[in-house]
Amino acid sequence: MAVKNYKPTTPSRRNMSVVSYKDLSKGGPEKSLLRPLNKKSGRNSYGRITVRHRGGGNRRKYRVIDFKRRKYDVAGKVVSLEYDPNRSANIALIQYEDNEKGYIIAPEGLKVGHEIVAGPNSDIKPGNALPIVNIPVGTFIHNIELHPGKGAQLVRSAGNMAQLMAKEKNLALVRLPSGELRYVPLNCSASIGQVGNIEHENVKIGKAGRKRHMGWRPTVRGSVMNPCDHPHGGGEGKSPIGRPGPLTPWGKPTLGYKTRKKHNRSDKFIVKRRNGK
Repeated sequence: MAVKNYKPTTPSRRNMSVVSYKDLSKGGPEKSLLRPLNKKSGRNSYGRITVRHRGGGNRRKYRVIDFKRRKYDVAGKVVSLEYDPNRSANIALIQYEDNEKGYIIAPEGLKVGHEIVAGPNSDIKPGNALPIVNIPVGTFIHNIELHPGKGAQLVRSAGNMAQLMAKEKNLALVRLPSGELRYVPLNCSASIGQVGNIEHENVKIGKAGRKRHMGWRPTVRGSVMNPCDHPHGGGEGKSPIGRPGPLTPWGKPTLGYKTRKKHNRSDKFIVKRRNGK
């Protein structure tokens, strides 16, 4: 999908671009696969803000995505390719042989009318899902499970893909988009190909209002606050932080400070970190 640039009719239009939707199907989503999505505004179950700068935004409904690919060995036909407001990737509506419908993440190269199937005997082509043990080494994959039957958790955003590097005993070595090398159980499933909507990373928002439509509220720098509001605040003019390193509004180290648990249970599955260590 191409990126569409606008003529500079206004200051915001000068820097705005969108992904062209000409390849997507006309018409609305499948109503049986829609669920209500209430706004949380960054608040937890106690009503306290745990994620700042959230709120407002356009109303949207959740599309139920089949991350588990439950229809094993049942062929399905791609009925439509659709936009999903809840994720960067596009989604594909699949109608199976038993007339049941479901959404999947649309991989690059999947077109309306193509046939897909999930199962250990599926062909190695975009959209098909197989246990990793049945996927050849070197294949590009997405929608990777971490625990068998739990559903895809890794490599689901637009343009991403992982590569199957090796198989050792009951584990597979996978290189993730971040550069991390990690082991995944061989009986976990994955989908073939690269996630579609590759041009998503080249889109320029262009104006603040468009970000508000997405549910993001303004972010204020700590250095322009008062010292009672932020550790970086206060001083005459543009003052430095005045501390050994940058801090959050609550005084915790940030920007480079490692927040991952020192002894995480999944450490044994990670061969190489994303930072090359």
